[in-house]
Amino acid sequence: MPGIHITDIEAAINYWRERSPSPDGVSLCKETRALAEVYALLVWFHETEADEATLPAPAREAWLAWYGTTPDTPCIAICSTSQGDEVCKGCGRSFDEVQRWTEMTPAEKRASWRRITIEGDAWRFNRYAERALEDSPVSGK
Repeated sequence: MPGIHITDIEAAINYWRERSPSPDGVSLCKETRALAEVYALLVWFHETEADEATLPAPAREAWLAWYGTTPDTPCIAICSTSQGDEVCKGCGRSFDEVQRWTEMTPAEKRASWRRITIEGDAWRFNRYAERALEDSPVSGK
């Protein structure tokens, strides 16, 4: 089972820091504190992923709240896996990822997102980048 990558933990920390800033520059809200403990352990043990199944409940709840603000699917409605491609030219997901998407865990989905973002060769990142932005929660559309 894929873990939650340290960059996602960091993004969730930043989400909570922006949402509930420290009143004195020292104290943290409970969500930031729970995620910071996980982040610190990852750094201490030189790990890049936290196990989704064993994440402490407060950290998991805080991470899932951040996760809920991210786009669910990388789909841009140009699916070449339906034409027989093993990897979709539109979003970059494998045929298996496209087929299993609705049953994947949040960490599995984020692992797919991370991989396709790093690869960056799907049309969602170049040819049809504006289409990907249209459905993004950031755009407000």
